[in-house]
Amino acid sequence: MDRLQSDAANADQVAYWNGRAGERWASQQTVQDTIFIPVTELLIEHAKPQPGERVIDVGCGCGDTSIAFARRVGSSGHVLGVDISAQMLARAREVAPPGLPVEFARADATTYSFPDGAADLLVSRFGVMFFAEPARSFANLRKGLRRGGRLTFICWRGPKENPWLMVPLQAVYRHVPRLPPVGPEDPGPFAFASSERVERILRDAGFADIHIAPHDLSLDIAAGGGFEAAVETAAIIGPANRALEDAAPDAREAGIEAMRHDLKPFAKGNSVWLGGAIWIVSASVP
Repeated sequence: MDRLQSDAANADQVAYWNGRAGERWASQQTVQDTIFIPVTELLIEHAKPQPGERVIDVGCGCGDTSIAFARRVGSSGHVLGVDISAQMLARAREVAPPGLPVEFARADATTYSFPDGAADLLVSRFGVMFFAEPARSFANLRKGLRRGGRLTFICWRGPKENPWLMVPLQAVYRHVPRLPPVGPEDPGPFAFASSERVERILRDAGFADIHIAPHDLSLDIAAGGGFEAAVETAAIIGPANRALEDAAPDAREAGIEAMRHDLKPFAKGNSVWLGGAIWIVSASVP
C-alpha cells in the first residue's frame, strides 16, 4: 500500500476507505461506473474540458472520471486523479487504457502539495463530501489551480431526495438496527446537501463566481443486469450495506428480502430505476 500523508482530522475517512468499503467499491467498479454514466456525462458537460488542459480529479475512486477527462484533454493535456483509497486506486490503474495522459496518486486533498497554479480545471464526481474541514481542503485544492482556473463538481442533495439510496435503507431498517445518527455537516455522502453551506465553504476557500444548480435524474441501480443485480448492488454499496454489515445472518437475509419487496415496483425489464438528486457546482479562481 502506498504511503499516505494525511491530515489527522481525516483519519476516520482514511480508515474507512482503506478497509472493507474500499474493497467493495473496487469490486463493484464496473457496475458503479455504469450506474453513474448520466452523472459523468453531466460533469463533463458542465466542466467543458478542452484539449491540452491540465485537470485534477478529486476523490477519483476507481478512475472512471479521470479516464473520461483524459480522453477529452488529449495527448497535449494531463489528468491527475487523487484518492485516499489504495484499493480503488489499484483498480483505477488496472482499468486505465495505456497511452492516456492520466496518472493516479494516493493523496489526502487537504494536505497534498499540488503544483502551484498548474491546473486549469478541478473536478469531482461525489468525491468532495468527506473532508473533516472542507474549507481548508478546498483552499489547498485552489492552490493547484491557475488564476482563472475552474472548479466543477457534483454532490448529493438531501437523503429524502435520493430514493435510490433510501428505499433500500428503509427496507432493511425493518429488520436491523438503525445506523448511528449523522450530523448534517458531518463527512459523508450528504454533507453537502445544503447549497448555502457549499457556497460558504467555497467562498471561505477563496473561490468566486460560484453557481450551484439542482438537477434530478433517474439511476438504474441494476446497471442493466436484471432485478437481482439491483438487489445485490444495494446490499453491497451505500447506506443499506452499512446497516446490514454487522447484522446477524438471519436478520441480514430478512433485510435483503425486504429490499427485494420494496424494489420490485421500480423494476422495468432488466433495469431498476430510482430517483437521484444532485447539485452541480461550479466556481473559479479570481
